[in-house]
Amino acid sequence: MHFKEIIHTIKERREMMQVTQETLAELSGVGLRTLKQLESGKGNPTLLTMQKLADILGMEVCLQVKKTQNYK
Repeated sequence: MHFKEIIHTIKERREMMQVTQETLAELSGVGLRTLKQLESGKGNPTLLTMQKLADILGMEVCLQVKKTQNYK
């Protein structure tokens, strides 16, 4: 899953839980400006940022790294 898809899923969960951006930012320790930028499709979130947001919303971020055939 691409970072933008993860952020989109986090935004959907936030809205479903009726949590404001301000509340999520405060509880997660992620800046409000950063959260707004991410939800609008701007920026490049770190894994830690996504994890902080997901933790507050009761979600788990899992990344899978696959080895390709052509890599040596």
